[in-house]
Amino acid sequence: MSEQNIDSQTQLELEAAAYRRMRDHLRARTDVQNIDMMNLTGFCRNCLSRWYMEEANEKGLSLDKAGAREIVYGMPYDEWRDKYQTEANDEKKAKFDQVMDSGQHG
Repeated sequence: MSEQNIDSQTQLELEAAAYRRMRDHLRARTDVQNIDMMNLTGFCRNCLSRWYMEEANEKGLSLDKAGAREIVYGMPYDEWRDKYQTEANDEKKAKFDQVMDSGQHG
Protein backbone atom coordinates (compact mmCIF):
# COMPACT_ATOMS: atom_id res chain seq x y z
CA MET A 1 0.00 0.00 0.00
CA SER A 2 1.32 3.43 -0.84
CA GLU A 3 0.17 6.91 0.08
CA GLN A 4 -1.47 7.09 -3.34
CA ASN A 5 -3.84 4.25 -2.40
CA ILE A 6 -5.09 5.95 0.78
CA ASP A 7 -8.06 8.29 0.56
CA SER A 8 -7.55 11.77 1.95
CA GLN A 9 -9.78 11.29 5.03
CA THR A 10 -7.99 8.09 6.03
CA GLN A 11 -4.62 9.77 5.48
CA LEU A 12 -5.71 12.67 7.69
CA GLU A 13 -6.84 10.27 10.43
CA LEU A 14 -3.60 8.26 10.26
CA GLU A 15 -1.47 11.41 10.42
CA ALA A 16 -3.51 12.73 13.36
CA ALA A 17 -3.15 9.41 15.18
CA ALA A 18 0.61 9.37 14.53
CA TYR A 19 0.88 12.93 15.87
CA ARG A 20 -1.04 11.99 19.03
CA ARG A 21 1.22 8.99 19.59
CA MET A 22 4.32 11.18 19.19
CA ARG A 23 2.86 13.82 21.52
CA ASP A 24 2.01 11.20 24.14
CA HIS A 25 5.42 9.58 23.78
CA LEU A 26 7.13 12.94 24.36
CA ARG A 27 4.90 13.61 27.36
CA ALA A 28 5.95 10.28 28.86
CA ARG A 29 9.65 10.74 28.05
CA THR A 30 10.27 13.63 30.40
CA ASP A 31 13.87 12.41 30.69
CA VAL A 32 14.51 13.53 27.11
CA GLN A 33 15.52 17.17 27.18
CA ASN A 34 14.53 19.60 24.44
CA ILE A 35 18.16 20.55 23.86
CA ASP A 36 18.97 16.89 23.16
CA MET A 37 16.11 16.71 20.66
CA MET A 38 17.27 19.90 18.95
CA ASN A 39 20.85 18.69 18.79
CA LEU A 40 19.83 15.35 17.25
CA THR A 41 16.78 16.18 15.16
CA GLY A 42 16.64 19.94 14.70
CA PHE A 43 13.27 20.22 16.45
CA CYS A 44 11.87 19.85 19.96
CA ARG A 45 8.62 20.08 21.89
CA ASN A 46 8.65 23.88 21.58
CA CYS A 47 8.96 23.62 17.79
CA LEU A 48 6.08 21.14 17.70
CA SER A 49 3.93 23.46 19.80
CA ARG A 50 4.82 26.42 17.57
CA TRP A 51 3.83 24.46 14.45
CA TYR A 52 0.56 23.50 16.13
CA MET A 53 -0.12 27.13 17.04
CA GLU A 54 0.71 28.36 13.53
CA GLU A 55 -1.63 25.81 11.93
CA ALA A 56 -4.42 26.69 14.36
CA ASN A 57 -3.97 30.40 13.70
CA GLU A 58 -3.97 29.79 9.95
CA LYS A 59 -7.36 28.06 10.38
CA GLY A 60 -8.68 31.16 12.15
CA LEU A 61 -8.39 29.75 15.68
CA SER A 62 -6.89 31.94 18.36
CA LEU A 63 -4.17 29.90 20.04
CA ASP A 64 -1.19 31.49 21.75
CA LYS A 65 2.23 30.05 22.52
CA ALA A 66 1.31 29.14 26.11
CA GLY A 67 -1.84 27.33 25.02
CA ALA A 68 -0.05 25.41 22.29
CA ARG A 69 2.74 24.40 24.65
CA GLU A 70 0.21 23.12 27.17
CA ILE A 71 -1.31 20.95 24.43
CA VAL A 72 2.09 19.45 23.58
CA TYR A 73 3.52 19.21 27.11
CA GLY A 74 0.28 18.12 28.78
CA MET A 75 0.70 20.84 31.41
CA PRO A 76 1.73 24.49 31.53
CA TYR A 77 5.25 24.88 30.17
CA ASP A 78 6.58 26.55 33.33
CA GLU A 79 5.37 23.59 35.39
CA TRP A 80 7.04 21.09 33.00
CA ARG A 81 10.27 23.09 33.01
CA ASP A 82 10.34 23.25 36.82
CA LYS A 83 9.67 19.50 37.17
CA TYR A 84 11.75 18.03 34.37
CA GLN A 85 14.20 20.41 32.71
CA THR A 86 17.84 20.02 33.67
CA GLU A 87 20.77 22.34 33.09
CA ALA A 88 22.57 21.62 29.83
CA ASN A 89 26.33 21.19 29.90
CA ASP A 90 28.69 23.34 27.82
CA GLU A 91 29.02 20.67 25.11
CA LYS A 92 25.25 20.48 24.59
CA LYS A 93 24.99 24.28 24.55
CA ALA A 94 27.73 24.55 21.92
CA LYS A 95 26.04 21.91 19.73
CA PHE A 96 22.72 23.74 20.14
CA ASP A 97 24.35 26.99 19.00
CA GLN A 98 25.65 25.19 15.90
CA VAL A 99 22.18 23.85 15.10
CA MET A 100 20.63 27.28 15.53
CA ASP A 101 23.34 28.99 13.48
CA SER A 102 22.97 26.45 10.66
CA GLY A 103 19.30 27.33 10.16
CA GLN A 104 18.45 23.61 10.25
CA HIS A 105 15.95 23.78 13.06
CA GLY A 106 12.21 23.72 13.38
